[in-house]
Amino acid sequence: MNLLKEPWLLFNVQQPDGSIAEKTLPITAIAKPEVIDFALPRADFQGAAYQFAIGLLQTCFAPDDEFEWEDNYLEPPTEDALRPAFSKAEHAFNATGDGPLFMQDFDSLDEAKPTSVSGLLIEAPGGNGLKLNTDHFVKRGIGEVMSLPMAVLALFTLQINAPAGGQGHRTGLRGGGPLTTLVMPQNENSPLWQKLWLNVAPNDERYSAPDLHSDTVFPWLCKTRVSAKKGSETYQKDVHPLHMFWSMPRRIRLIVEDVAGECSLTGKSCSQLVKLYKTQNYGANYAGSWSHPLTPYKRDLKKPDQEDLSIKGQPGGITYKIWDVLTLTGSPDGGKTQQMCASVVRSFNHLVNDDILEDVTAQARLWVFGYDMDNMKARGWYSETMPLFQVPSAKQQHILDYIKQLQTIANDALWHCRSQIKSAWFDKPGDAKGDFSFIETAFWQQTQSAFFAAVQQLMSSDSLYLTSMEAKQWLSTLRNVALSLFDEYALSELGSERTMEKRIGARKNLLKGLYSKSFKKFETEHQIEPNKEAN
Repeated sequence: MNLLKEPWLLFNVQQPDGSIAEKTLPITAIAKPEVIDFALPRADFQGAAYQFAIGLLQTCFAPDDEFEWEDNYLEPPTEDALRPAFSKAEHAFNATGDGPLFMQDFDSLDEAKPTSVSGLLIEAPGGNGLKLNTDHFVKRGIGEVMSLPMAVLALFTLQINAPAGGQGHRTGLRGGGPLTTLVMPQNENSPLWQKLWLNVAPNDERYSAPDLHSDTVFPWLCKTRVSAKKGSETYQKDVHPLHMFWSMPRRIRLIVEDVAGECSLTGKSCSQLVKLYKTQNYGANYAGSWSHPLTPYKRDLKKPDQEDLSIKGQPGGITYKIWDVLTLTGSPDGGKTQQMCASVVRSFNHLVNDDILEDVTAQARLWVFGYDMDNMKARGWYSETMPLFQVPSAKQQHILDYIKQLQTIANDALWHCRSQIKSAWFDKPGDAKGDFSFIETAFWQQTQSAFFAAVQQLMSSDSLYLTSMEAKQWLSTLRNVALSLFDEYALSELGSERTMEKRIGARKNLLKGLYSKSFKKFETEHQIEPNKEAN
């Protein structure tokens, strides 16, 4: 099976009557106006398919400049136009057959012991979890029989997101569990082409023409640079920039059976099955700082020798507390760190600010997704869409500083809320153990719409500051949500007279906290008349 010639991906296709049908089509179908999305059985596969298609377009069909980019956005190419472009890389996209195989080790790994193909799924329990019977939330037995297309997607998903995998089983180029950010049109039923093309950057001589027969682009075309010894690391300078879309830290070979059966992921019948794969440690060891086009990063300016860190999924999900990192570039803390949104976001902002998109709606959303990893274990998968505002480069630092101010006062409100809930619950709240992230999650979710309303007001202001009324609305939301959460978690049940007294005291302390020094400072800076409620 060749991934650039044969039908293998599932798509949602809009029918003439407006209904949506699921069809298996070749990758060139991304140019069809009626194709509106991928239709894959897993959220991580869906995200991986986007990255596969974007990487392919950037590798084989990148526009020379902004004007060519705009032409292809307004009038997508035909399948006939895409085929010759993709054909340049066909030799690197064989899933079966002789010679190099897509995302698989150059060596056949004959001495490696076969293992269940379900192990390619990032959330699948490891050997130790199965042995100790600790797979309570991440269940065993998923994906034990896959069709070849699903096995390929599982393999690609693992390679681009690879977490720690034990001795010598390397993490991905972006580190384990990186967040991916994609620019998306507002209309969810927009053609898939528009969704993909918004994340393809004009070349503008950013890099030299790639040698598509070289392992500097597609690492599986040559023998693996085995990383068992020091000095065998792979740095960004060692490869072509396009390599970042095709990085391959794991040494894996699929065992494909030419027998008919049913895929356990899709429930569909297929002519080839994958039940096992072989793996070997000490694959490519990506080291140093990288700048993957689809991922935001942070840099410690006080430690210039330290690697840039990709933004990872964290407990509590994806909320506005990290929105600035996902969308803006700057140094928000006086020069201690530098945060850099993904280059696709920067490229989109550039297109908008240069009026390249003047005939296209500038309204866009940011799709953010990724695993939350605890070393080798997946704690969860997060996928969120967030607003994306167009900020001129010259104003990014000011906007970033101001947004940090809004986030800081929100963090203060949350801290007081969480602390007083614990004071209401426990005699010694400082010693209380356990997971209180549900309080944080509820707080961020319930204040999110107010935050983005404030940001929208900020963006539309000539002065780039909130008015007194707008700032007061933001502050009121924080206080009201904090008090509401306290009441829900600490006052919703009747208790003894002693506990009720303690809980009422905690609420009074919360109220005082919500009118403490940092809040008064915010009121003064925004000329908000102080509320006497807490006095």
